[in-house]
Amino acid sequence: MEIYVVALSQRRGIKEVTEWMSSDEFMNDVPTYFLYPISLEIMKDPVKVSTGITYDRECIEKWLFSKNNKTCPITKQLLSDYTHLTPNHTLRRLIQAWCTLNASQGIQRIPTPKPPINKTQITKLIKQASQSNLTIQIKCLKTLRSFASGSETNKRFMEDAGVVDFLASTVVNNSCNIDSASLLLSETNVNMVDEALSILHNLHVSEAGLKNLLAFKNGQFIESLTKVLQKGFFESRAYAVFLLKSMTEVAEPVHLLHQKTDLFVELVQVLKDQISQKVSKAALQTLIILCPCGRNRIKGVEAGTVSVLIELLLENCKDRKPNEMMLVLLECLCQCAEGRAELLRHGAGMAVVSAIRDEINDVEIIYKPLSDMLECVGEADVVFTSTASENPLILKQHVKELPFASEEMGRKRLFVDIFVPRNVGSCVDDLESVKVYNVDNLKEVVAANKEDKLRKAMEAQVIIGEESGQFEAWRDSLETVPTIKKLRAYAERLRIAEVEKCLGKMSDEDINKKTQKAVDDLGRGIVNKMLHGPMQHLRCDGSDSRTLSETLENMHALNRMFGLETEVSVLEQKIRAKVEQKP
Repeated sequence: MEIYVVALSQRRGIKEVTEWMSSDEFMNDVPTYFLYPISLEIMKDPVKVSTGITYDRECIEKWLFSKNNKTCPITKQLLSDYTHLTPNHTLRRLIQAWCTLNASQGIQRIPTPKPPINKTQITKLIKQASQSNLTIQIKCLKTLRSFASGSETNKRFMEDAGVVDFLASTVVNNSCNIDSASLLLSETNVNMVDEALSILHNLHVSEAGLKNLLAFKNGQFIESLTKVLQKGFFESRAYAVFLLKSMTEVAEPVHLLHQKTDLFVELVQVLKDQISQKVSKAALQTLIILCPCGRNRIKGVEAGTVSVLIELLLENCKDRKPNEMMLVLLECLCQCAEGRAELLRHGAGMAVVSAIRDEINDVEIIYKPLSDMLECVGEADVVFTSTASENPLILKQHVKELPFASEEMGRKRLFVDIFVPRNVGSCVDDLESVKVYNVDNLKEVVAANKEDKLRKAMEAQVIIGEESGQFEAWRDSLETVPTIKKLRAYAERLRIAEVEKCLGKMSDEDINKKTQKAVDDLGRGIVNKMLHGPMQHLRCDGSDSRTLSETLENMHALNRMFGLETEVSVLEQKIRAKVEQKP
């Protein structure tokens, strides 16, 4: 059989690989190219990317699909086809051979990975489910769920094969009969919807897929999710909220304008029910995205959002992070007259806002009418804008008339516009005395920082791996300490006895402190030199090529020869356990 190994960019021939596999290096040390370059763990399913670098499938899929990267982690080169991962069968077989040869050291052989599913399998399964009865449909859904829980490649193939549309149709067709209060009538339908929503959540649908869901059958999928929120079980409602959050995050504002009041009512009910912190957070984020669009503020107020937020703020007055999100939503709702009226109508409305303001009393907050806006801008060096205005509030002609910023800012005023649509006109950035940052600029900064942090995290992982190996080696070496202590104590007793015997044969005139010290040092030196070899052969810390059996044999031999009476069986168990833990 022709065998060749690609180690980084070098190739080894058949003869060289055969000799290497029978060597001590292959038997004892994990070859570096068996390890995933970032985590330094043995690869279970090695695959190649277009740059020629081999990675573990699970890790590289997370890098490419979950984290939306399109570059090689090591070379930073753009991958020509980042969806195509080529299995490195040769390297996988060598890893399995190495594991088999080192099975005596407790290393388990990695199983042969299952190949990723293909589009044909998924298409056939969808067709079968579409033309069968409910029992087979549920069976097909469970099969799809097992596929979705696999690799990221499986998830991408499933989405490409039309699984998202199939699942959306399943939810739409079965959501009408959901009634959590009547298990006998709705058990099958609820199971169908539960399965479909669970798969959609675990698929991590792409941005394009989420946009399609939002417009699926002219908004019928959103209506079905509303019914699930109204009548479904807690798990189904949680999945529905997570999907709504994901869809609204990628949706264009124009597609969020005509949502029905029932959706707001059910999202507010989720907040009241407090299913979990994660679900409540997702519901808040969804409402924060929805409310600024069109008449959604009024719909949110009509759904009772203001009173529910006030009650939640009263209950959770010390939880700062959720409070901040609730205040953001409350501020958004109070930008319409109905929201302000609802806040004043509630007995604790103003009290809650005042109490939270008191918590941040180290910040001076000055309120001024909108008519004084340009005057305030002229007094500031840095201006943040975030209003729900549909038209820009600050234009080029306004900024031209303002005085220059301070010398500390280089006489250049900084505008940070964090709202969409923009509050600062795009033409303002044409002025030399102004620098404008908007949401797009902030996204670029975040992306750059994220990439830098990821690169540093990879470097840190390498350092951690090296330091962990050294620490493990030091800790493992402690297991032979009892035998070493017994051996040294035995040698020390002999040295003291022989030194005393030697000094006893000498006359008092010949014995002085200098002579006594010289004899004592001579004895110590001889003992240390004699013990150096045995001590080296008691090491089991992974720093040399000695095997477990050799170390144990040395311990038995020393105990027999010198009668050290060390509990060798206990030490043997400890050392064997340590070696078996090594990858």
